[in-house]
Formats: sequence, C-alpha cells, structure tokens
Amino acid sequence: MAAQFDAADIAAMRAEGSLEEFLRLLTGKAAPKLPVAEKPDVVHYTIPHPGAWPVGTAATGPIPAVCGCPNCQREEAP
Repeated sequence: MAAQFDAADIAAMRAEGSLEEFLRLLTGKAAPKLPVAEKPDVVHYTIPHPGAWPVGTAATGPIPAVCGCPNCQREEAP
C-alpha cells in the first residue's frame, strides 16, 4: 500500500506538530527515551528527644528561668 501525500500534507503535519511522529512511523524507528533525572537521596527521619517539644514547635509564652536547685543544676549523663 503506497501512501499518497504532497507538500500541503507535510505543511499541515508540521503546523500540527505531528511531522516528527509521521516520519518515525514511516521509518519504523522508536522515539528516543528521555533521560530520567535522578532524585537525591533524602533521609526522612526524626531523632527522638524524650521530654522535648515536637520538632518544629515551640512553647507558647516565656521560657522559665533556671532556679538553681540541685535538679536544675545536675549534669546529664552522656
């Protein structure tokens, strides 16, 4: 089966944007695959902070001052 097309058909396909697809159909070649952008390795985790406010939040109001009692002055074990 021979297809009949002329310059007007080519101009119409070029205007529609389907000329490249038509030429690929005639030649039997597949369209090249576009490179896939690699996603960066992002680690989504939170480090637990026992007794602390949740990450991204803050207490409402003023922060209490350190009173100087033994409980406030003791150093935490590493």
